[in-house]
Amino acid sequence: MEAVAHLNNNPTSTRKMRLIADLVRGKGVYEALTILKFSKQEASTKLEKLLKSAINNWEQKNNLKPEDSELFVKEIQVNAGTMLKRFLPAPQGRAYRLRKRSNHVTIKVDGKNVPAVEAAEAEEVAA
Repeated sequence: MEAVAHLNNNPTSTRKMRLIADLVRGKGVYEALTILKFSKQEASTKLEKLLKSAINNWEQKNNLKPEDSELFVKEIQVNAGTMLKRFLPAPQGRAYRLRKRSNHVTIKVDGKNVPAVEAAEAEEVAA
């Protein structure tokens, strides 16, 4: 079973966040956490926090430890959010448009193999 975590209206441009998301897509969660921890970009700290939230959601949903089922990052989506439009004073009475971009991030975490205990419980429920 997969778990989902969302981060909405993050004040970082979509392009910068996608660069970090591409680094961890499809990797194991512990490998992804180490990549994000040692990355220099500001977006990596926010993505690291979001990944920890997704792992915690998965633990609460399945009542299992993430070490037992080889959790991995199944999907990361980075979409454009709302854009704040401001004006910057320019020479000769003009104004330059300033676009402050934001993004929405969705991350899905799933386990590669289901432990035997969970499979046995599913058979008991079906019977």
